[in-house]
Amino acid sequence: MLTKIVNNRELRGRHAWRFHLTAGQEWRMTRRKLIQRELKMQRRTLMKAALTALTLTALQATTALAENTVLKIGFVGVTSGPAAAWGISNQRSMEARAAWINETGGYTIGGTTYDIEIVSFDDQKDPKRAIAGMEKMAQEGIHYVVGPNVDDGAAAVRPVAESNGIMYFPYAFPKSLYQAPASNAVLGMVANYQSGPAIYKYLMDEKGVKTVAFIAANESDPLSQRDGGVEAATALGMEVVSANVTYQVDTTDFTPVLTPVMRSRPDLLVLSGVSPANAPQLIRSARELGFQGVISTETAQDAGVLAEGAGDLANGFISVGGASTPELASPMMNEFVQRYTDMFGEYNDESNTKVYALEYILETLKADPSAINDVDAFQATMDTFEAPNPYMNGDAKLRYVGMSSFGQKRQVSVPLVVNVYQDGEFETLFVAEVD
Repeated sequence: MLTKIVNNRELRGRHAWRFHLTAGQEWRMTRRKLIQRELKMQRRTLMKAALTALTLTALQATTALAENTVLKIGFVGVTSGPAAAWGISNQRSMEARAAWINETGGYTIGGTTYDIEIVSFDDQKDPKRAIAGMEKMAQEGIHYVVGPNVDDGAAAVRPVAESNGIMYFPYAFPKSLYQAPASNAVLGMVANYQSGPAIYKYLMDEKGVKTVAFIAANESDPLSQRDGGVEAATALGMEVVSANVTYQVDTTDFTPVLTPVMRSRPDLLVLSGVSPANAPQLIRSARELGFQGVISTETAQDAGVLAEGAGDLANGFISVGGASTPELASPMMNEFVQRYTDMFGEYNDESNTKVYALEYILETLKADPSAINDVDAFQATMDTFEAPNPYMNGDAKLRYVGMSSFGQKRQVSVPLVVNVYQDGEFETLFVAEVD
């Protein structure tokens, strides 16, 4: 052990010269240490500056977010399945308009500026899910909701809406939703019993149509629209040659369904309450069976879906369009279309109608700010409410209508635009107004 220690000491002595620095080496090492120390200080300074900038940015963002109070507006509707196009148009219209409002500083109601937040719920066209969606809105303290899109859902949520102080704007047609004692629902579009007679009358006068056949999916919404169509056609003096044929919504081969209808040889075939997914299949089957008459519906459709599913066979198909035409559209409507398209990569003509619900809600709240949390105040304001219509040229007004149909003002006033499909696009057939 001792020998080893001695040897180690000797070893260190023998190699001590390796650790002896010359004057030049010592200067270079000292300079290197100074440079390293300076670089370390610079890094610390930069890190402090970065942290300070990050803190300031976070504070600024927090301040910016805190500048405007958030006003939540709900949407409960169908955004999946065969009828998805109806609800997607709603949701996207609301989101595009809300983003636009927020980008430009918010929406001022009674001296308070709000950022608009859209809270959405896909009810999958299921009444039980629609109820769950409306309950979610109630839990979040939301008093204004757009949707649901179909009759069953709109009827199902009524008790939840009325018991929780929620005004809702459905796209469903049962008159009981809008007639007293009901008071919380506002029809967001033109109903089939308003558009149907206008379409039938036009076809009688312009196309010489005399006979009509109706076909509907075996669901309450389409069946209700079929019954309303039969009543309207009969009142106009048309002969109804078929009205009892129905189909399941998951049908893929419509030839057996339509064959007995074609035997009745109608001048007009009405696809009552048809969803955007089923419409091209029915049109294709009818044309392939040799039907050469007019095909129409009182529901809104998607030109892209028609082009993909029926192609040129859909030419001449008549449907209710969005509440605008190139002649009617204001610069604000054109900007909305562009913003919507930029945001989602495509545009649905039906959004010309769907853009209105959010605007009506906000403008009515502006007319009476106390209605923010009080739907009774909102309802009282509806009777005399009037504001400029930002989406139409001229002196058009936003106002509530429906006295002739419901006995109270429970419908938004939007133009009735009837379209005809031609070569991949909708063309305006005629424009009308309803009360």
